[in-house]
Amino acid sequence: MTPTPSTAETISYLKSLPAVRERAEKVYAKAQDGQLKHFDVDFSKLADVAKFVVSLIKRDYEPNDIANIPPHTRLRHFDVGQKDRIGQLLEGWKGRIDTLETVRRLVDLIVVSVLLDAGAGDRWTFQVKSDNVQKVTRSYSRSEGLALASLTMFMEGRFSSDIHRSHQVDAEGLCNLTLESLREGFQVDDQKNPLLGLEGRWELLRRLGLSLKAHREYFASSENAPLRPGNMVDVLFKEGSDRPRRKDKYVVRTESLFKIVIDGFAEIWPPSRTSLNGVSLGDVWPCDAIRNPNAAPDSTDHYVAFHKLSQWMTYSIMEPLETHLNIEWEHANLLTGLPEYRNGGLLIDLGFMTLKPKEEERGLVNYRHNALKPGQPAVEVVPTFEPSDPVIIEWRAMTVATLDRIADEVRKQLNLPNLTLAQVLQGGTWNAGREIASVSRPNTKGPPIAILSDGTLF
Repeated sequence: MTPTPSTAETISYLKSLPAVRERAEKVYAKAQDGQLKHFDVDFSKLADVAKFVVSLIKRDYEPNDIANIPPHTRLRHFDVGQKDRIGQLLEGWKGRIDTLETVRRLVDLIVVSVLLDAGAGDRWTFQVKSDNVQKVTRSYSRSEGLALASLTMFMEGRFSSDIHRSHQVDAEGLCNLTLESLREGFQVDDQKNPLLGLEGRWELLRRLGLSLKAHREYFASSENAPLRPGNMVDVLFKEGSDRPRRKDKYVVRTESLFKIVIDGFAEIWPPSRTSLNGVSLGDVWPCDAIRNPNAAPDSTDHYVAFHKLSQWMTYSIMEPLETHLNIEWEHANLLTGLPEYRNGGLLIDLGFMTLKPKEEERGLVNYRHNALKPGQPAVEVVPTFEPSDPVIIEWRAMTVATLDRIADEVRKQLNLPNLTLAQVLQGGTWNAGREIASVSRPNTKGPPIAILSDGTLF
């Protein structure tokens, strides 16, 4: 008989990468048995989804370029409009700072930008004025708009406590950040340019500052130096330096980076999130589909872990360390597909998943209630739910498990067995989800199911 894990072991497991895929697979198995609570699944449509993804990859990439599709990371969003804004930033730093500090600064930027990348809503845009990189003033929305807003605020030094080192993010700068400064940085106007969850984003950044103070083991480079997210680079590079090299590359475990993200930023999660013995589990939720009615009241066997924001941050931090510090990531395949509304929306828009009628009606009632609130445009009616709703949890779990299967089919159709999941997400599923949404709902280009954003969850 398998011994019952201790509470500490359960917490460790639910905050791990293996838990994400293993619990999602349990939900997928229920779907195969027709036992989901909130969705019907047409498995015959899986091939159609993969075929659509492959068609977009072939359209957007030359045959010889497909194997070199860049990974799905936050850095892609800074290049919107085919402008190399990060390249321009690096050029400005050249000769003034060393490589390690360059990567620290990039990680500083990535961390705040990922944390600010919750759903912006359908009405918000960010205006970028003309400069040497962009010759005309343009407005950007959603993830790209949020990315450029965070980049602009980073360059303006809004996240730094040191006016002489504006291009950094540090604990004091975050803790002293005012809501008005963030409002100004996002160009928010409650009537003309409203941003969903502005206060939630502000609170998230302030809690990030507290996290940096609580985990000096990751974020302190020396006794009196500013506590920065980017200082994790030194911890990770030391691990690579202490281990045998592989073909001249420093080998670092992906789990080491994920542990820094999941533990080092634990304080960012609001108190309302799932916790166990007072320990916040982050993006972990109970799932009806795998709940055993005979289980003990305190059982966590029906909890599903996503850690979407933490994985998105991990994917994004990996890239500059690999590019600039010659690091090879061991066990990168532990990372999963990201359970957010573009990847998940693709499955619904192409008919793989369909809301059960009673849930559809409940979601439409939610939509009507939300539409009555001031500033809510009454266009393109879609079922609407809170992030903690059982519908959203089941949808996200199915998204994680199905993305693995889509990636396998994409590799087969392209005859590229080494194409990574991060490449499939970037070149295929995320873009496919956005594209089908723009066709299906041209006014908002939003997902087929709306999630009421509080600024802390994608």
